[in-house]
Amino acid sequence: MSDRHADTSTAKEFLASHGGPFYELQCRLKLLHEHALRSGRRALVFVGLAWGVPLLLGLPRSLSLDTSNGLTYLTDVSVWARFVVAIGAFVLAEQQVEERLREKLHQLVSAPIVPPSSFSDAAHAVNQALRQRNSHLAEAVCLLGASLATCVVLRHQYVVDTSSWVVTASPTGNSITLAGWWSLIVSIPLFWFLTLRGLWRHFVWSLLLRRLARLDLRLVSTHPDGKGGIGFLADYPNAYMTAVFGVSCAVAAAVAQNLLHETATMTNITILMVGWLIIVLALFAFPLSAFSKPLSELKKATLARLSAQATQYHRMAERKLLGINVVGESSSTPEESQEVSDPTKQFEITRKLSVMLLNRSALLPVSAAALLPFAIVASSRVPFKDVLSLVC
Repeated sequence: MSDRHADTSTAKEFLASHGGPFYELQCRLKLLHEHALRSGRRALVFVGLAWGVPLLLGLPRSLSLDTSNGLTYLTDVSVWARFVVAIGAFVLAEQQVEERLREKLHQLVSAPIVPPSSFSDAAHAVNQALRQRNSHLAEAVCLLGASLATCVVLRHQYVVDTSSWVVTASPTGNSITLAGWWSLIVSIPLFWFLTLRGLWRHFVWSLLLRRLARLDLRLVSTHPDGKGGIGFLADYPNAYMTAVFGVSCAVAAAVAQNLLHETATMTNITILMVGWLIIVLALFAFPLSAFSKPLSELKKATLARLSAQATQYHRMAERKLLGINVVGESSSTPEESQEVSDPTKQFEITRKLSVMLLNRSALLPVSAAALLPFAIVASSRVPFKDVLSLVC
């Protein structure tokens, strides 16, 4: 039996937040189980490890709001952004992402967009995505990336010339505080691991959509969604709104720290916001762009057919009205003698068919989630009315 037929007989449901070594570890620790992700409970646990433990290790200094002797734990915006908002958002988003993506796949089959003749290929694509989702190598690479990012932060702390809750600076050499060591060993690696793991899993989903786009899909040019019947896929990015907000807070916090000693202008803030928005939207455009080819082919083929029928219909109507065709031979062929329906309405609808699944209304929520943290940072540097005009 071929591998593809074997895949079909053992096809499983694609659950974006299940599988992989980290998922299995959480199962062993009783943080979740197969039928319940327990996102809220796990979010509290991970935020407690990343943010709560350093707070306790740094007592009583960590409760100080006095920044005269360096940045304190509670006044460090990057701590709140990465260890509370981002990590909490990543975990809370898992349930929402999994449910929304599962709905999209179910609708592809139940519509039915994927015909029964393509079920075998679709099942093969899903099983391939499941193997990628469960990859031990992929999560090992994510862990390596998190470790490298932590090493960069550690190296930086040994060369800074100002003390903070992380490091005590002195002419004889900097020393990392107890709270700083915990953040370097646990908090920062956890943040980067969850970030990279989330990006990898979205990449797996992207590849799955691109494989499905190559199937013989049952599209129709006159579908009321204006996208051949697959318009429901266009709003899948909104499932990632919480995760996008979390990572945007972390990026915006890093920008805020770099702007502390600089004079920010609307120009450079605008460049940062537009640049970040382009990156976010590009992540979602990558999988959806795969459907442009089948939609373009559908539009081209349907317009050609409708155009030919329109010629036949209107020449027939011309003969009935005038008795002859003004241009061309008046005698009709057997095909032209047949009664045909007026395809004008279908032609106009097909001509308006969009070959791009991305649309403004579908991306508005995720765009707002990406820009809101930057708007908050910008409002502390420039007049609020300027920020409002930029966002709106």
